Amino acid sequence: MDARVVVGRNVKRLRALRGMTQERLSELSNYPQQMISELENGKGNPTLSSLADIARALEVSLGDLVAEA
Repeated sequence: MDARVVVGRNVKRLRALRGMTQERLSELSNYPQQMISELENGKGNPTLSSLADIARALEVSLGDLVAEA
C-alpha cells in the first residue's frame, strides 16, 4: 500500500480515537487544517519533521503513524 495512504489512515484513525477535529489537530501541530485534510486523504507528502509534530500533537510515536495495520 502507498505510504501516504497508510499515514493518512493512521492520522485519521488516531485523531478520531482522541475525539479530535482536524481543526484541533491543526492548532496543536501548527500545520494548516488543509494540510491535515490532504494528509488524511493520502494526498499530502509530509516531511519527517511535520509527521513528528503531528505525532506529538496526537501523543503517539512516529512509528504509530507509519505502521501498516
